[in-house]
Amino acid sequence: MAISVSIVEDDGEARKVLTDWIRRAEGFSAGSDHGSAESALERLPQERPAVVLMDINLPGINGVECVRQLKALLPDTQFVMLTVYEDADHIFNALAAGATGYLLKQTPREDLLAALREVNYGGSPMASNIARRVVQSFRTPVNRAPEATELSAREQEVLELLAGGYLYKEIAEKLNISVATVNTYIRRVYEKLQVRSRGQAVAKYTHFTQRGARAGQN
Repeated sequence: MAISVSIVEDDGEARKVLTDWIRRAEGFSAGSDHGSAESALERLPQERPAVVLMDINLPGINGVECVRQLKALLPDTQFVMLTVYEDADHIFNALAAGATGYLLKQTPREDLLAALREVNYGGSPMASNIARRVVQSFRTPVNRAPEATELSAREQEVLELLAGGYLYKEIAEKLNISVATVNTYIRRVYEKLQVRSRGQAVAKYTHFTQRGARAGQN
């Protein structure tokens, strides 16, 4: 079945190029495209695409808030940010809102299509420097907040691999455990952090890490 992809991007030329890339790619179908969050919020809940490519800097409602609202209406849709922003605040705000992937606008066509396939099959694609920044936040030795320290060492390890974009099967192979066991650990992580998605878990845990780092500096 073709992967349906909708686009939310205010630059008309960029939106046209992205739509053309998806339309010509084998295994994909181009859904609707939108120049504003308001348009996407009106139409996407009825269309229910598999994946949405979302810009952040939109007129009116921004892309992060658009994802937050749409994720509540489309829990099975995967949202991938496609943006120029590389700073930590934009990254973690997008993940906390429900985005599953985070790519930069200079991403080549084939890499973008590969990322869309990956997110559709359970991955969390990120530009390499974005993934590095997320993973590094886990490796800072700090006193974490109480909510974060409730995670066991194995649960923290699984969450770090999630942040690095590994699929469940890859996590199982890396840790030499079954996929079912990975699912159990992830379910426990979600329960302890009170989240519902991979992106929210990564963002919340990283927030705890950063908060602990600031406390350690005082």
